[in-house]
Amino acid sequence: MKKIVLGIMILVSLIAVACSPQATTTGGGAFIGGTEGVIASFEPFSVKEADTYTIFDTEDFSIDVVLKNKGEENLPVGKATVRLLGPPKESYENIVPANWELANSHEVEKISEFNPGGGEEIVSFTPSTPRAKFKGVVTGFQDVVWNVEYWYEYKTHLIVNDVCFKGDITDTKVCEVKEAKTFSVSGAPVTVTSVAEDTAGKGVVLLKIDVKNAGTGDTTTVGQEFDTRFDQIAYTVDEPEKWECKSGGRENEARLIDGTAQIICRLKQPLADDELYTKAVRLTFQYVYKDLIQEKLRIKESVR
Repeated sequence: MKKIVLGIMILVSLIAVACSPQATTTGGGAFIGGTEGVIASFEPFSVKEADTYTIFDTEDFSIDVVLKNKGEENLPVGKATVRLLGPPKESYENIVPANWELANSHEVEKISEFNPGGGEEIVSFTPSTPRAKFKGVVTGFQDVVWNVEYWYEYKTHLIVNDVCFKGDITDTKVCEVKEAKTFSVSGAPVTVTSVAEDTAGKGVVLLKIDVKNAGTGDTTTVGQEFDTRFDQIAYTVDEPEKWECKSGGRENEARLIDGTAQIICRLKQPLADDELYTKAVRLTFQYVYKDLIQEKLRIKESVR
């Protein structure tokens, strides 16, 4: 009998722990979510032999890159750049343009309830025939690794639900100031992992927002070079006249060290003692995201 009672007590304890508030609280359903943005991939060069695309040195081949938008921000025309890297340009012919760099020519639609797969565009470096062809001499076979470096402008949208605006934090009615907040974040490679509300003096509430680069690439702000030491993003709050937002002392800009940063937004003016309400707070993060993909092509010596 004691064992049965003990088992029930343990089960109740586990349920209580599972139902207790957590530091990271997502929810609200405003976005689909996810940690992907624009994803690039190679279209097949040719047929595969032993899991490697293979051609003879007398054959031409296509170089097409598919851009798929798997996040929740439309990609406007010209906001993604695709650059071929790897082999020397002089070893190939019929690849255009001469600088091996192209931009998207159509808007690539974001994922949505009605388009869960998102939009896509094929960027072609060999739009006409004859297609790309190796100009060198092959003995036996030669493996060539083609790289594509691509970067694009993107945004992440954050909605913090039910932020507690309370002039007198000793008042227990309506809402709590010092607690983790539920939030919704749009699908993108730069994401938010937690939001907590706190106080910064009498009548002054603040939000602590933890940001993470959840993708495999690098970020920088629009118009700035990429920095190998850290990622960079810009951000805006929907009511800048009410909020001051900083990260590491920088207003409206954050450096992500080892892929993470914390942004602190605080009210510019303290609330009156009798002010008490809840309201959603919105932020938008803007950045340029850069990533790299590669694919191998085997060129075999033809029998002459």
